[in-house]
Amino acid sequence: MDTSLSALTTSVTSDELRPSEVVADALERVDRTEPDIRAWVRVDRARALEAARRLDSTVRKSPLHGIPFGVKDIIDVRGLPTECGSPLRRGRVADDDAPLVARLRELGAIPLGKTVTTEFAYFAPGPTRNPNRLSHTPGGSSSGSAAAVAAGVVPLALGSQTAGSLTRPASYCGVAGLVAPVGGPLDTTGFAGLSHTLDAAGILTRSVTDVRLAYLALTGSDRLADPVRNLERPRLAAWSGIELVDISDDMQTAVRHTVEAAVAEGAELVDFDWPALTPRLVEAHGTVMAYEASRALASEGRHPTQLSAPLNDLLTQGRSITDRDYQDALAVAARARSAILTLLTDVDAIIGPAAPGAAPEGLSATGSPILSRPWQLLGLPALTVPGRLDGQGMPLGIQLIGHPSRVERLLALGSGIEETGRRGHEVTSAT
Repeated sequence: MDTSLSALTTSVTSDELRPSEVVADALERVDRTEPDIRAWVRVDRARALEAARRLDSTVRKSPLHGIPFGVKDIIDVRGLPTECGSPLRRGRVADDDAPLVARLRELGAIPLGKTVTTEFAYFAPGPTRNPNRLSHTPGGSSSGSAAAVAAGVVPLALGSQTAGSLTRPASYCGVAGLVAPVGGPLDTTGFAGLSHTLDAAGILTRSVTDVRLAYLALTGSDRLADPVRNLERPRLAAWSGIELVDISDDMQTAVRHTVEAAVAEGAELVDFDWPALTPRLVEAHGTVMAYEASRALASEGRHPTQLSAPLNDLLTQGRSITDRDYQDALAVAARARSAILTLLTDVDAIIGPAAPGAAPEGLSATGSPILSRPWQLLGLPALTVPGRLDGQGMPLGIQLIGHPSRVERLLALGSGIEETGRRGHEVTSAT
């Protein structure tokens, strides 16, 4: 069975598959993969099958009719605990669905269960392993959602991002991921927040095509009907990220080849002075996140022995930040946002690496989120385009950052880059 979102929606709509068959297949995949991957906190088998059987007899089919999806365990699902990867939230059952989960139910989708998150969506990892190589991290904090999609268990999973919580695991696991604009159409009500200025909802699927399908269904937008409209000659601002962190040779090559392929297809490049901007944004992001996290998790901070060392350090740092320093960081963000939005009215996207390289070996850490921090501070949508590999066959994601009011344009561009990369691989294989 093809487990991509596009293929499954087509099969269910055409009555080739019943929702109960799709959900049963997903549960079988859980049983097969979970001993190795450990992507799930809990699987809601009985209720998922019951919901699917009800949909079997429904004549009118919703856009995501019978599609199983995973939910990061900081997001409420009615009747299931939201434990946030912490003993401090153990057994706290949600009374209601988060609006984003409720919307997916309205569209006919079925929550299969809760996926692993790092502790309070910060750094301390859970048990999840990378499906591409089990000894390597899947990233974080949306680790379980990315791994469940990469393993083909579900075609769609919900995640979130405060620093690099979705972009990085999408890159490491080799899947597509969309971080929605902060305060945009994907509601974060019902999420256990870490930083109200930075928290954003996100979608993980097997491909950009599938991200686009899910986003269209969730937002009801009809502006995505033609994915290449007005993008015959897109304008891109290339960004290497080297002013922030060492970028692996393989990742630098992947970005360069992606940009070269886009130019060969007609794209124009625009220069920008990144070193003058992004380091200050990373510093400001750290200030804002620590300050707001120390207040959002104030009650949890009174139980330091039940928190990881990284989270204790974050909360301690946040409590030491003055109101003035916090306001200064927000002012840095406001000025930079104005400059970047001006740039993004002239270009279709910023294009660069989604992570410093492939997923690092080891499971005790989740990798660096630094390449997402500048854009998350500015509340911008970010799209991870999969398809590139390093010399060891591990995934490398390309990051596209766009204007918050032009998400559909970002997805159109991402679809084109994904398709160009696919054609390039086909040519390479043939020769």
